[in-house]
This record gives sequence, structure tokens and C-alpha cells, in this order.
Amino acid sequence: MGQGSRPDRVADLIRAEVTTMIARELHDPGIGFVTVTRVQVTNDLQHARVFYTSLGDAEARKNTARALERAEGFMRRQIGQRLRLRRTPEIDFEFDTSIGHQDRVEQLLKEIADEHARADQDDDGSQEPDES
Repeated sequence: MGQGSRPDRVADLIRAEVTTMIARELHDPGIGFVTVTRVQVTNDLQHARVFYTSLGDAEARKNTARALERAEGFMRRQIGQRLRLRRTPEIDFEFDTSIGHQDRVEQLLKEIADEHARADQDDDGSQEPDES
């Protein structure tokens, strides 16, 4: 038996296929620059949530979401043919907000590190050395 659970392996295969289809086979002008970040598949392999990010403003994201929604049927058929699953999962596309949260956390950590660096500089100039 291979390592990992079946839903995780199927999710990786779906992510690879969807990424390829978006890059090479979907010619919808509404799809901007899209990156598939992850795929979650239910344990019964009936539903797959494809998380993606896209460049652009809110309007561009809306257009990308509509274009991906239009392409769901095509992608589901292609995944069923390519992966030869007994039942092809329903595919739902969801904009991945975790990237934005990750950027915010990194920004906060950088601000904290900058504050510590400033505090250390202030302490170095005003303290006398310890004589222990």
C-alpha cells in the first residue's frame, strides 16, 4: 500500500490536471493569471474544492471566478477521463484567502522584529555594561 491517504493522492492528481488545463486548454478570456494553490477532496471522493489565487483587482477576480465556474463541467469530464476514477468528484472553485492572511502575518512579524531591533539599539546606547 502506498503512503498517504487516498483522498490526498487524488487531490494531488486533480491539482496537477486542473493546473495543466488552466494553463493549456482553457481559452476563456475571463481567466486571468491563475495559480491553483491546493485541492481538498472529501473522504468519499465525491467533492473536490479547488483553491486558487489570481492577479488583479476585485473585478478581475470576479471575472476569473465566473470563467472557472463556466469551465467546471469541462474540467470534470477531463479529470474523469484522465484519472479513470470510478466516480468523478464534483468540482468547486474557491478563491484562496489564506495567501492574504499569510502576507498579513508576515507583515506583522516583520513589524515586531523591527520594533525589537529599534529597542535593542536604544538599550545598547543607554545601558552600562554589567559587572557580574
